[in-house]
Amino acid sequence: MVADGARAALIGPGGDVVWMCAPQWQDDAVFSGLLGGPGTFAVTPTDPHNVWGGQYEDGTLIWVSRWVTGSGIIECREALAYPGDPTRAVLLRRIRAVRGQATVRVTLDARANFGKHKMTRLSCEDGLWTASSADLRIRLGGAAGAKAGAGGLEVVLELAEGEHHDLVLEISNRELPAEPAQAAQAWNATENAWHSAVPRLDNTISPDDCRQSYAVLRGMTGVGGAMVAASTMGLPERAGQKRNYDYRYAWIRDQCFVGQSVAACEMFPLLDDAVGFVSARLLTDGPEMKPAYTTEGGRVPDEWDVGLPGYPGGSAKAGNWVNNQFQLDAFGESLLLFAAAAENDRLNLEHWKAAEICADAIMARWQEPDAGMWELDNRRWAHSRLICAAGLRAIGRNAPPQQGATWTSQADALFTDVAKDCLHSSGRWQRAPGDDRVDASLLLPVIRGALPADDPRSVATLKAIRDDLAHDGYLYRFRQDGRPLEESEGAFLLCGFDMAMALHQSGETTEAARWFERNRAACGSPGLFTEEYDIEQRQLRGNFPQAFVHAALLETSRRLADPPPPWRGLNSEQ
Repeated sequence: MVADGARAALIGPGGDVVWMCAPQWQDDAVFSGLLGGPGTFAVTPTDPHNVWGGQYEDGTLIWVSRWVTGSGIIECREALAYPGDPTRAVLLRRIRAVRGQATVRVTLDARANFGKHKMTRLSCEDGLWTASSADLRIRLGGAAGAKAGAGGLEVVLELAEGEHHDLVLEISNRELPAEPAQAAQAWNATENAWHSAVPRLDNTISPDDCRQSYAVLRGMTGVGGAMVAASTMGLPERAGQKRNYDYRYAWIRDQCFVGQSVAACEMFPLLDDAVGFVSARLLTDGPEMKPAYTTEGGRVPDEWDVGLPGYPGGSAKAGNWVNNQFQLDAFGESLLLFAAAAENDRLNLEHWKAAEICADAIMARWQEPDAGMWELDNRRWAHSRLICAAGLRAIGRNAPPQQGATWTSQADALFTDVAKDCLHSSGRWQRAPGDDRVDASLLLPVIRGALPADDPRSVATLKAIRDDLAHDGYLYRFRQDGRPLEESEGAFLLCGFDMAMALHQSGETTEAARWFERNRAACGSPGLFTEEYDIEQRQLRGNFPQAFVHAALLETSRRLADPPPPWRGLNSEQ
């Protein structure tokens, strides 16, 4: 994935852009091969016998594809010009003959609206190709010798050893600027912007991986502060089970996870983005705040079929049914986000007003059933109420004394309520009234300070989750039925990192490190994570890349660098 904050492009082993929405994340795809649709922008060696690889340049989303062919080595440096213009995508591709002559075929077949519209009005002037596709304007530099045909534009380029050649593709839903993007200037600006945006993160136990995760989060966060949950839609968690969703929107919970993660690292730009976006939603919608929004703060559209075959095992539906849900825990996570910002003196008066609205919303709605963290049926989930208690307690520690006492008292009321109907006879927390299963989400309230790690309920819950939901160093969310865990869904990587943090703050530092190392290895060759990992087939599952997993890696790596923290939650005897 290459990304610029406003959109992303996924590049396959053949040098083909198989996915990009334009002009922004939630807009229709112009390259939709990932879901079986037409449209691509490919740079492919003509030698069919090639070995593909590649890597990110450190701390950036600049990707270098690399092919070893029968006659040499070819590289293609790839990036979306960063930071991105919300109205215009600029995709940079620099082909380089590393060893021997490089011969590559370049094709451009841009098709708007998920492939429904071919390029029209193709024209070449002064070496620049221009075209239209529905309401999109397209311009390609660096392909002066291309020929136009039914499949778009195509040209074969030959480079001598040591030479490079630039391609610059611009796509917008507005008139393109009169002056086309210049490759050299765009590359220099992009390199400098990435180097300025991504910190060293030497205060973590895995700085290289953390820089990469931070770059992913930065690239998925736009100028308005909204971060999409993933760059894709329709990639199935499990084949043929209708568990494929559209994650090209900004989830409140995910945004809060990221804010708390970077706050732990004392890296504040992404924290400020998260606080700004979440505050705006609370100030606008108050207790009716939705679980997710478009990156511009609008309503997530209802699900609709885009008319493509879909990724194997999935279906091609855009939009998301989350727009009709109430998720109580999002309010608790928002308060935890505000508390993390307050502890670093990053809250202004408007943010405090949003925090007050959030706390009031919790007290007005905490007895309502909600869809919960896993977005299931409406129940009085233990996690939802406990995380709200943690949020009220955390923001209360940073508020003026009188207000802080009120919020702490409200947290006590929520905690007492959960203890009445979700405390299992064995002494651990259970998922919900009438559902005595354990749930990995119940690690989070302890991590966030709803109660101490040495509280008997915390100890019993941690043990039950390890005994019932862990397998081979990975963690599952909950038991869905009587099948073995790995047959019902993939291991949930967010939960695996949460387990590492829970073990660490419980004093099991060596075991925490084992969990961290196991889960950070569950990525693809570019180092990017999906939501789930199939430990039997050793494959990524779900949309790609999943932002909250990168946030969890970042926070875990930071927290494991220090001794276990002292506890500030409830007294253990309470």
